[in-house]
Amino acid sequence: MTLGILAFVAGILVGLSRQLNGRLALGTSPLKASFWNHLIGFGLLAGLAVVFGGLLRDGTTPPLWAYLGGPLGVVFVASSSWLVARIGAVQTATLMIAGQMIFGLGLDLAMGVAGDTFARGAGIGLVLGGLALTLQSPRR
Repeated sequence: MTLGILAFVAGILVGLSRQLNGRLALGTSPLKASFWNHLIGFGLLAGLAVVFGGLLRDGTTPPLWAYLGGPLGVVFVASSSWLVARIGAVQTATLMIAGQMIFGLGLDLAMGVAGDTFARGAGIGLVLGGLALTLQSPRR
């Protein structure tokens, strides 16, 4: 349960980060917002690595494709900064969560991760239902 709480808090922080980056993108541009997000994040991580160590591990050599998370993170931050300012936080979050859940289910199935496929599919169905509700035009 503790890991679930940590994941929930991380989700809150992602939402807050998108809002802050979206606001920064409105005052500058999505690329500048992404640049500052990553530069300040790099500084924080470098400082933590100096204090706690562990930035460079001896004897580990991940495959080169494992480093693609960095460029994908840049695209994620820049696009979410741009989207939040245009379609709002709820639609941006719901669309991103739907994409994450569908892709995550596909990965779990492809990798043979144990779990209840029906329950996972039902969860995705609920997210897609919420997505459909948020994408409807407001009634006047």
